[in-house]
Amino acid sequence: MSKISKDKIVASVPQKGFFGHPKGLFTLFFTEFWERFSYYGMRAILLYYMYYEVSQGGLGLSNTAALSIMSIYGSLVYMSGVIGGWLADRIFGTSKAIFYGGILIMLGHIALAIPGSLSMFFVSMVLIVIGTGLLKPNVSSVVGEIYSTTDDRRDAGFSIFYMGINLGAFISPYIVGSNYVMETSFHIGFGMAAVGMFLGLILFMVTKKKNLGLAGTTVANPLSPNEKKKVTSYIVIAVIAIAIICAITIPAGLLTIESFVGFVGILGIGIPTIYFWRMFRSPKTTVEERSRLIAYIPLFIASVMFWAIQEQGSTILASYADNRTQLNFAGIELSPAWFQSLNPLFIIVLAPVFAWMWVKLGKRQPTVPQKFALGLLFAGLSFVVILIPGYLAGSDSLVNPMWLVLTYFIVVLGELCLSPVGLSATTKLAPSAFSAQTMSLWFLSNAAAQAINAQIVKFYSPENEILYFGVIGGISILLSILLFLLSPKIQSYMKGIR
Repeated sequence: MSKISKDKIVASVPQKGFFGHPKGLFTLFFTEFWERFSYYGMRAILLYYMYYEVSQGGLGLSNTAALSIMSIYGSLVYMSGVIGGWLADRIFGTSKAIFYGGILIMLGHIALAIPGSLSMFFVSMVLIVIGTGLLKPNVSSVVGEIYSTTDDRRDAGFSIFYMGINLGAFISPYIVGSNYVMETSFHIGFGMAAVGMFLGLILFMVTKKKNLGLAGTTVANPLSPNEKKKVTSYIVIAVIAIAIICAITIPAGLLTIESFVGFVGILGIGIPTIYFWRMFRSPKTTVEERSRLIAYIPLFIASVMFWAIQEQGSTILASYADNRTQLNFAGIELSPAWFQSLNPLFIIVLAPVFAWMWVKLGKRQPTVPQKFALGLLFAGLSFVVILIPGYLAGSDSLVNPMWLVLTYFIVVLGELCLSPVGLSATTKLAPSAFSAQTMSLWFLSNAAAQAINAQIVKFYSPENEILYFGVIGGISILLSILLFLLSPKIQSYMKGIR
């Protein structure tokens, strides 16, 4: 099966049936919709669950610790995509990776739904981290498989797929993060997240054969029998080693939340660096593919900067919504978790506009590097905006919620310039032998960003928020200018890919 050509895979997928796109987009759209419903619903209340007092149904952690853990959680979720991409490329293909990942995610949410201790919280983290690593990069990779590389619908298809992601992310905070759940029991919300993932699994299994054809069934670079034996041995040794290390370091006080945060920060930078080097040096990578990998490096760095700002919407801005924002607004008692719906809401509204715009512009649209530069510009401006109310009214007064609304809106403009375009560019720039793993590398930019954020968020406080937002926003704007100036050179390394 690994020798099936890309053209044959595309031919096996019904090419019409979902808004003028391949029918398989329906299956992938709604599978990812339910997975994102479960993940973002859980994430909308997770920070509050960590730092609310035990008497309020929380774990009673400090605000700083909760912010760092939240960032590390997000980093590990995306970092685990390396494992998911490798397993799909070398062992069982993307379709099976999606199914196995969904099972683990559902079990993770069930673990959170059971009232327990901090230990149960960490068990759920492990399950959701591994499950998302299996599912998320491979769903996106299959989207790339159902289009030919020359199909003009490709970028628009990824934008529609991206809208499905954000439709789930938009609905879930209103349901899972409602005032009723926040005031009654966080575990009810986590149970809702588990149900969402279950529905996604059912839909995927029922529709994949008819809609996806051969997409997701091939193994791009299968292991030989001898390699499988070695891999099994390595996995067993690694599990035993990790168990021994934890058994020694935790009682000795060496493995703490702080030290773990630092360790993940090193991994966040080290793993993508190693990945780039291995793919670049691999004999399975052609000269043309190496050139495209060089072009991918500045795009990756830009992506890290962008996500470092965007992902603070679920950490710093989530805390800002709870502690610095007027929640009684226009006669409505707002839940702080509802602000998590703003980002996906704006994407739902604007994604069709951007998809239409790219198709309408055709060959006249900005190049991929130029789109990334625009993404960084808007991200930087979003942090410049959120420092204004603190500058005008000080750190002691509550802020009008419309400032948060405007901040989320501006960063979404950047996200639509960068994220769906990055997904599409990754599938086109990826070496053939590393297709799923290159998609994992794209998600590692988010992992690196959140690993960095785990260190950065420690410096935030209402007293220094102007400096905090101003420095980070300013760096992003400067990088956007530099990337725009370098765009023609980067484009030349892409060897015909726009």
